[in-house]
Amino acid sequence: MRLGVLSQPHHPALRDIMDRLRASAEEIGAELVLTADLLAVAGGDGPALEDDAADVDFLLTLGGDGTLLRGARFAGPLNVPVVGCNLGKLGFLTAVQLDQLEDLLCRLRDGDYAEERRLALQVGLHPAEGGSGTAAAEPTETFYALNDAVVHKGGFARLISMRVWVNEEEIGQYSADGIVLATATGSTAYSLSAGGPILFPSLGALVATPICPHTMSIRPVVVPADATISVEILSRMDGILVTVDGQSGGRLGGGGRVSVQRSPHPVRLIRMPDQNFFSVLRQKMRWGDVRPAAD
Repeated sequence: MRLGVLSQPHHPALRDIMDRLRASAEEIGAELVLTADLLAVAGGDGPALEDDAADVDFLLTLGGDGTLLRGARFAGPLNVPVVGCNLGKLGFLTAVQLDQLEDLLCRLRDGDYAEERRLALQVGLHPAEGGSGTAAAEPTETFYALNDAVVHKGGFARLISMRVWVNEEEIGQYSADGIVLATATGSTAYSLSAGGPILFPSLGALVATPICPHTMSIRPVVVPADATISVEILSRMDGILVTVDGQSGGRLGGGGRVSVQRSPHPVRLIRMPDQNFFSVLRQKMRWGDVRPAAD
């Protein structure tokens, strides 16, 4: 078994964790392939994962949800399954805690796990062309995302005026701080904080959730996964941000457009057989009435 490893390189206990991981991998005969930044911090032999991803059986991420999202953007287009070991606070997408790391490797070796194929996004940025004020037909930049793409105004205390489309049908014009375009996986992230619905992660759907809309009549909209959502920037201002999975992205000015559609490459996310979506909601996000029943 070849196990790619990606981690938050500045974790204070990383060297000890890597010693544990190397010992466990040696015990079961697994080969570790580390990312370049992890090799620089934790040491090791062999090429970096970025140069030797062929024939990797799994990508193990050591960190929180942000680290797993980074891993998903690397592994998703390569069709490599991703499994997360939580070193952070929440770890909503991760499969195990640190004290289960050795058991995880044995489960991966023995096939004792469940795999879910999560819909991912292809995000395109279409800046306005020249002085025409019309967005380019083809994107000048594209991004891959598991959770969401967010159109927002950065540090400006101003509303953004946007026109939102689903395929060729206009939903309407929004005045808001921004909009979150999320997958079902991403529905429990920024979209949920902005008042969006919780979607079951295997649901083939996208959700468009406005951020602090200026009118009570604007609400989140759920559309089929094969739809394309487009957001046209009507405000004549530069520096509007498009953030992808909270970690990458670009900028647009007035007249620019963001397009979001299903990526042809889903994320193969590994979880443990005893995990289920609603138990994770209850444990990680304190969902529902968690108080013990009265006698």
